[in-house]
Amino acid sequence: MTALEARLEAAGLRPPRYDSAHLGLVLPALADALGAGAGPQDAAARARLGLGTAERAVVVLVDGLGRGNLAELAGHSPFLRSLLASGGELVTGFPTTTASALGLFGTGQPPGRTGLVGYAARIPSTGQLGSFVRWEGVPEPRSWQREPALFGELVARGLPVTTVGPSRFAGSGLTTAVLDGSRYVPVEQVSARVDAALQALRAPGLVYVYWGELDKVGHQLGWRSAQWGAQLEILDAELSRLARSLPRGSTMLVTADHGMVDVDLSRRLDIADRAGIAGDVAALGGEPRAVHVYLREGLEGEDVVERWSEELAEHALVVTRSEAVTAGWFGEVAERVLPALGDLVVVSRDRATVVDSRSATPGLLAMVGVHGSLTPLELEVPLLSVSR
Repeated sequence: MTALEARLEAAGLRPPRYDSAHLGLVLPALADALGAGAGPQDAAARARLGLGTAERAVVVLVDGLGRGNLAELAGHSPFLRSLLASGGELVTGFPTTTASALGLFGTGQPPGRTGLVGYAARIPSTGQLGSFVRWEGVPEPRSWQREPALFGELVARGLPVTTVGPSRFAGSGLTTAVLDGSRYVPVEQVSARVDAALQALRAPGLVYVYWGELDKVGHQLGWRSAQWGAQLEILDAELSRLARSLPRGSTMLVTADHGMVDVDLSRRLDIADRAGIAGDVAALGGEPRAVHVYLREGLEGEDVVERWSEELAEHALVVTRSEAVTAGWFGEVAERVLPALGDLVVVSRDRATVVDSRSATPGLLAMVGVHGSLTPLELEVPLLSVSR
């Protein structure tokens, strides 16, 4: 165990593992299961995830449904609970956030390759922060994210691929960057989403369904709220209907991009209130549980790291860019992506967050449910399957 791994363990955190069963193996495994694999790597992914062969498949990615979140509130989801005991577990990438995870899912490559290194990061060509979810302040999708989108590759191999999701994501920057190549079916209502998936499954091929309601409620009210439980019940009922209605020769997978932690406001660390480090900051990227700290020009060295570590030690772990890269948190990091990473990377422990009220939006400061760090709740996601 390295010194950094020991520090992580002591903080109740664990490193992402891109050499284990991770979210980026789902599409290669399904490709092989559907007879459209590209070779031994896809076959190895299918073996790692334990999938059989099929004529058609549907994968539902539920935003914000960590395996621990589901297990704790399984009373709201009898169908998904019935699959947990025999289901598998995946880890997502770092940071444990949607843009990074969708890049891993859609390309099979880690954030260090896709450049999707958090909710927001500093863009080297402009020196300004860009948002990968809204795709604002970021170069054109295919000039920033250069790894091939797996949907497009599958279509090129002759496998029909259909995406079902809200209309606002059709042709968006993030969709274009990592999920391009499929036929997009825009659907708003959750029940109609299942109907659209079943329609697409009438013919052999792959269907991808994005489900974002849990994450939205979790951010606003927390994942332990009654409203989150109610959304889980809706999800469970609709996925149960989807499973019952699958045509013969089908496989259904349910997974997620990340889990969620509810904030403890007594553990929110506001850099603006900490005179010892507030003046060091040029900009903050990432999110409140996985912060990219871009230091003012000329600031570097062990004294800076020590100062930040002392200020935040009670509730967060501070590492340098070099330490995070060497430890493999972002996977292999392309040279062009390296400057987008913070000079310091700060990951929160337990239910803490790190913010800077001088620049944070009111919406960010009001969030109850958050993610991004490396607790098991955020990092571990389910892999549940049904075959007919």
